[in-house]
Amino acid sequence: MTESTLTESTVNASTASAGLPSVETITQLQIDTVAAWHTGPIENTYDDFLELVCRQHEFNYRLWHEEDIARSPTADDVRIATVKRAIDKLNQQRNDMIEKLDDAITERLAQANVRPESGARINTETPGSAIDRLSIMSLRLYHYREQLEREDADAEHKSKVAARIALCQQQHADLSNSLQELLADIFSGKKQHRTYRQMKMYNDPSLNPEIYQA
Repeated sequence: MTESTLTESTVNASTASAGLPSVETITQLQIDTVAAWHTGPIENTYDDFLELVCRQHEFNYRLWHEEDIARSPTADDVRIATVKRAIDKLNQQRNDMIEKLDDAITERLAQANVRPESGARINTETPGSAIDRLSIMSLRLYHYREQLEREDADAEHKSKVAARIALCQQQHADLSNSLQELLADIFSGKKQHRTYRQMKMYNDPSLNPEIYQA
């Protein structure tokens, strides 16, 4: 993982007292569990903030594989309907966990007595959202590497996959660095931190007309 040492040390210094793990620890959890869950049971053996990271990551893991099923040409209408409902539920849970991650950071900021500076700006993406994107990227990298190892794939397919892996690795490193910088700014008071509520309407029986009119 090609993350900036200087940025990482800055983040560690400003967040360690608040009990927040490093970005490197978070991304390694995501990489390790994707590999472990493909060969064994889905388990969450982590504590505190990392337990939340792992739980959020699990919903992405389950979503990934349900989305694969939904696109299978052999899936009949009943199977697709079942999978679609599972995807809706998992996506709601995934978004709920993004909020929980951001709420947990708010709690740690309060515990560390960190206050944003006057005029501190708000980022367009929260740390929870960035962690979610890194989770998805770890899944993408794992499955692209599976494609690279396919015995039935020709050289052209493997060349295309190798190029995409290189691009995904660069994006993963870029996003990791951006998250490090964002956390450093938040815990130093240079940026404000807020939880952005998803407020999904389609799963709420009182807001989705297809549900309450039925």
